[in-house]
Amino acid sequence: MTKFHFPVGYHKFHPTKIMDFQLNRWYSFGYARFEDMIEAGKKIKSIEDWKGEMVRQAEKALEEGRTMNGAFYYRAAEFFVSPSDPDKQLLYEKFIDLFYHQVFSEDKIERVFVPYEKGYLPAMRIPSNTKQTKDTIVIHGGFDSFIEEFYSMACYFADLGYEVILFEGPGQGGALKKYGLPLTHEWEKPAKAILDYFDLKSVTWIGISMGGWLCFRAAAFEPRIKRVIASSIAFDYMQIPPEPVAKLAKLFFRFPKMMNYMAKVKAKASDQNKWGIYNLMHITKKDNPFDASMAMIQLNEKNLHSELVNQDVLILTGAEDHFIPLKMHYKQIEALKSAKSITERIFTREEQGQNHCQVGNFGLALDVMTKWIEEKL
Repeated sequence: MTKFHFPVGYHKFHPTKIMDFQLNRWYSFGYARFEDMIEAGKKIKSIEDWKGEMVRQAEKALEEGRTMNGAFYYRAAEFFVSPSDPDKQLLYEKFIDLFYHQVFSEDKIERVFVPYEKGYLPAMRIPSNTKQTKDTIVIHGGFDSFIEEFYSMACYFADLGYEVILFEGPGQGGALKKYGLPLTHEWEKPAKAILDYFDLKSVTWIGISMGGWLCFRAAAFEPRIKRVIASSIAFDYMQIPPEPVAKLAKLFFRFPKMMNYMAKVKAKASDQNKWGIYNLMHITKKDNPFDASMAMIQLNEKNLHSELVNQDVLILTGAEDHFIPLKMHYKQIEALKSAKSITERIFTREEQGQNHCQVGNFGLALDVMTKWIEEKL
């Protein structure tokens, strides 16, 4: 089983927050070299430069025999590529091929495709790396994640005696790219498919990023989930902006044509806006910004059904999360009226875990998760 190092520190790799976060993400999760992220950050001037520079970093790493770095730099390159660019699929295929057939080909990875609706949910099972298995942990991401991104996390838990299953649901990774399954807020459906396929009766369930919303939706309807860990709390995507902005957005939803027009204007004004708008359309499989936004706002307080969650709950939040404001942390806790227990942890700048999903000190987040799981078991 591959051993990973989780470095401590959130670094100023790039002046643009969203690109800075992505460079920190690959470094914090144990997949990138510090000097490579420094160099990439200096050479990337805009989102248009991103693909070319990260591909260059990938090719350089492979030439030097650093296959893990090379693989994840291809993944990094793919992240900001427009869905209309054929390189998006090519970069994904390069990453997947390197991941399974070179970088981790000697590791004990059981790769599985779980039948779901008219396609499949890609999954991987990592056995416990000890003689006895303590429990099964199921992990999934959120908005645009791949299960392979969380492999270092899976290995961490496997080394401590846990069986780990990672899966991609609708709208994620291969479920979207290979089988065209769009994002759904009804996460109990893919959850049931995974639990049934692996014949799981009692699990610890971890949702990361937007997975912090999806995991509670799954737990509300799936009693086989006994313990829930949410790394990042969304609660209701329409409650994330300040109230005046949310009210204005609700007004625009009454005028679909106007909203589509404004989205196009916004996309022309900035490459970052263009990427965000068209990526949302891609993940939801909608052909216009209005319909894509309508699909996204289904991830709301009413559809979450927090009142039905009766499991042990652990919530991990970054005090300065640039995606999800801290107010959502408290809204989610207040809504969990029936939880068996609620443990919360807000990570601070002093801990270097203040950012989204504790990027900057992911090792500390894993330690907190592990101690909580062992306590609840």
